[in-house]
Amino acid sequence: MQKLKVAIIGCGKIASLRHAPEYQMNPNVEIVGFYDVDCTRAKSLSEYFGGQAFSSLSDLIASDAEAVSVCTANIHHAQNTIQLLKAGKHVLCEKPMAVTPHECEEMVLEAKKCGKHLLIGLNQRFSAAHTQAREMIVRGDIGKALSFHTCFAHPGPEIWTGMNNTWFFDKHIAAFGAMADLGVHKVDLIHYLLGEHISSVTAQLRTIDKKLPTGELISVDDNGMCILETPSGVIGQLHVSWTNYGQEDNSTTIYGTEGVIKLYADPDHSLVLEKKDGTVIKENPDHQLTNEDQLAGKLQNTGVIDEFVSAILDNRPSRLDASESIHAMRDLFASAQSSDFGKKIHIYEE
Repeated sequence: MQKLKVAIIGCGKIASLRHAPEYQMNPNVEIVGFYDVDCTRAKSLSEYFGGQAFSSLSDLIASDAEAVSVCTANIHHAQNTIQLLKAGKHVLCEKPMAVTPHECEEMVLEAKKCGKHLLIGLNQRFSAAHTQAREMIVRGDIGKALSFHTCFAHPGPEIWTGMNNTWFFDKHIAAFGAMADLGVHKVDLIHYLLGEHISSVTAQLRTIDKKLPTGELISVDDNGMCILETPSGVIGQLHVSWTNYGQEDNSTTIYGTEGVIKLYADPDHSLVLEKKDGTVIKENPDHQLTNEDQLAGKLQNTGVIDEFVSAILDNRPSRLDASESIHAMRDLFASAQSSDFGKKIHIYEE
């Protein structure tokens, strides 16, 4: 089989710790190169993972790369993605998809128009415990889903980037804070687990502690609390935080009429099923890597790159297609509106 030629735009941590290593591990991939506005970063990754360091985005676009990972700052996602799609490239874009509803819609439309794959890197759909939980919910192991609680909280992106004035804190570049950085994963996970989208959001987004080196509060939210509802009547709470200075919390609990599923809430068991009759089943299908684990050099295949490559080579739809991922973005925009206007926001699907 001929290998898929891939390239990466944006050579920060997400590229060096996830995209590039996972492409390198995939036997059906050839890395042709990297581009970054900081040419030294592109050169460093090309020397380590292979391929060339492109001197410009135009050079990368003119190359024989068939598929590209967009790992740039949030504000550039839509522009980079649309430019690549128009050039005939398949695209895997990091989350959040884009910074406005219009940009997200344009990305989906352009992918359809060009007949190219556009996937969004929402990796929680591929965690082993999550995929097993989805099967259990469909099978009826906890009866009818009634409510949920999901949380993603860690010390903040400065731990990941190594910079106290990281672009994640700049509203002009990131556009959003913790809600989009972390919350997008969790609302998308709820969509996946429950098999339906969120229909209304009541949210409070706040900046309560995270500061720049100058001592000023950052310009984006560092905490978010949401009440989410689905069309079938399931109601739940979402909590995201960049101010959890203890152990990372990336857990989800689904409550049903016949039992409860707890995911990544027990340090020794990534999936716990508690039945109404008192039966408790504890399993450990995988271990969820934290940011600290990855920074320490522990690699774990997220499944996102393999899915991207497979979807292209097999020419099939993917659970990470932008046409599905855009629903999580609608939830994020609704949460910001809810927080700004102090009221519940209903999400109307087309």
